[in-house]
Amino acid sequence: MVMPKDNNQENIGSKTCYHCGLPVPPGFSSNVAINDVQQPMCCEGCEAVASAIIKYGLSDFYKHRTQNNQTGQELVPDILKQAVYYDNPKIQKSFVRIEEGDIREASLILEGITCAACIWLNEHYIASLKGVEDIQINYSTHRARVRWDESQLHLSDILQAISRIGYVAHPYDADRQHNLLEKERKQHLRRLGLAGVLGMQVMVIAVALYVGDWRGMEQDFRHFFYWLSLGLTLPVIIYSAKPFFSAAWRSLNNFSVGMDVPVSLGILIAFSASTWHTIIGEGDVYFDSVVMFIFFLLGARYFEMSARKRTAESSDSLIHLIPAVATRLIEKNPGTGWIEEVVPVAELEQGDRLLVRPGESIPADSTIIEGRSTVDESLLTGESMPVIKNAGQSIVGGSINIESPLTLQVEKIGADSIMASIQRLLERAQSEKPVIARLADRIATWFVSVVLIIATVVGFIWWQTDPEHWLPVLISMLVITCPCALSLATPTAVTAATGNLVRMGLLVTRGHALETLARASHFVFDKTGTLTSHDLHLERIHAFSDMSETECLHYAAALESNSEHPIAQAIIKNLAENRIMNTTAVINTPGAGIEGDINNETWYIGTPQYIK
Repeated sequence: MVMPKDNNQENIGSKTCYHCGLPVPPGFSSNVAINDVQQPMCCEGCEAVASAIIKYGLSDFYKHRTQNNQTGQELVPDILKQAVYYDNPKIQKSFVRIEEGDIREASLILEGITCAACIWLNEHYIASLKGVEDIQINYSTHRARVRWDESQLHLSDILQAISRIGYVAHPYDADRQHNLLEKERKQHLRRLGLAGVLGMQVMVIAVALYVGDWRGMEQDFRHFFYWLSLGLTLPVIIYSAKPFFSAAWRSLNNFSVGMDVPVSLGILIAFSASTWHTIIGEGDVYFDSVVMFIFFLLGARYFEMSARKRTAESSDSLIHLIPAVATRLIEKNPGTGWIEEVVPVAELEQGDRLLVRPGESIPADSTIIEGRSTVDESLLTGESMPVIKNAGQSIVGGSINIESPLTLQVEKIGADSIMASIQRLLERAQSEKPVIARLADRIATWFVSVVLIIATVVGFIWWQTDPEHWLPVLISMLVITCPCALSLATPTAVTAATGNLVRMGLLVTRGHALETLARASHFVFDKTGTLTSHDLHLERIHAFSDMSETECLHYAAALESNSEHPIAQAIIKNLAENRIMNTTAVINTPGAGIEGDINNETWYIGTPQYIK
């Protein structure tokens, strides 16, 4: 529903709320002056929201919005109760990054966004708050990055300010973002399914009409098929094609033209002409072309949406590298030893002592206090082989301990961790629109304008010279010249490429990276470890004694069965589990080798230095 302009005097006496569109309860009287016109409100919440918008000089929001706002009733009180909890430093550890001085940065997700005008309103409103340094909102993900001065205002002040203009903001949560994207995908899939199911029926009827043109058909049957096609096409127009009409109206309402404008014109003109020909019983109908065009466009956008969703999931997969719980060591009384307790990672603090057993993920950026082991950092550094870590060395949260227990001291947590820094780089890359995408948008805008002008001229010429064919020519031109390749293919290709790179282990941290990569002529790698496969396998065996290669493999596998190292697993894979010999008195020296007794004899396997 398109809301009336501010200068619409007829809305003054209406029974609907100017802000949310709900009916005004009988006996309730409340108005807000918007551009010198008293507009009715349905509750104190809508009155508070509208007053806040006008107070900060943002009344243009009501000119550009394309849908009703959610009601403000009871919205502010609930948010006021919850927002203060986010000022707790312990809660902020997981999503707030402390910069120099009192500067803070947080990633938020906004609910209630319906159009670009909502983004404009939130950005301008939040930026007007004293203490806010920067605000950037991504329209496709509804994620906001906010930087503010803690000495001037708190995070709860920002959340409450957003609630005062009718929106809900909360710290970014990957699971909630996934649910929102999944909801959008399912809704789009329903539109696509309806267009496909009904479109097939219309196409079957169209085949009968085409055959009737060649072989002959009674007029009564032809009219019946016309009306049946109209009835099947109408739900597709009302429900499936709604996103095109909404986007086209939003473009025209903002005095711009996007690719949805010629799409909507082509659909509406073809449908209107076909409906008129059905009513008068003369002329051709194009219902099959309408449903087919809507179906294919929805299919293209569904693939684009799926690619965007996969990219978001690939980026969020980094978050799941951090375990949910950790084993913290507590010294109850000095000299009596350490007691283990399992706690949520969110409760860890700098300086805590942790125990990480073999096979477990590192909960936070830490320093090794005791122990020696190998650590798998492949998901962070690209190194295919585990790295040896000794006491005193740093270890990154999200990496995996391989061989021996480690005692760690937590150094960085939450938003200050390396994993959080990587996540912020990915967020920055997603919020930056590549130059090629911006260029495509600019070209598409001019292209659409030229197409509309030419289509108008061509339609007028054909109408003057050949009135029977001007409509098919006009529709064909609007449909065929639709700049889908510019406005859909470009961002889809960029999104899909970014997602595939993330799944391969390559993180894109700037929006222009892919364009720069296309112009690269040389690639320089500083480590050979990033160029090898992590899936090791046994290539061949060389025996330098009287033992056969099979005997060497059996003894090596028996010793390596006590290790989780990738090389050990590669050796073990060559023997069936029940053929591995029993090993006792095993001593595993991480990064060096293994010692053990097999058949009452001591055997060794490892590096040359260890064997010596």
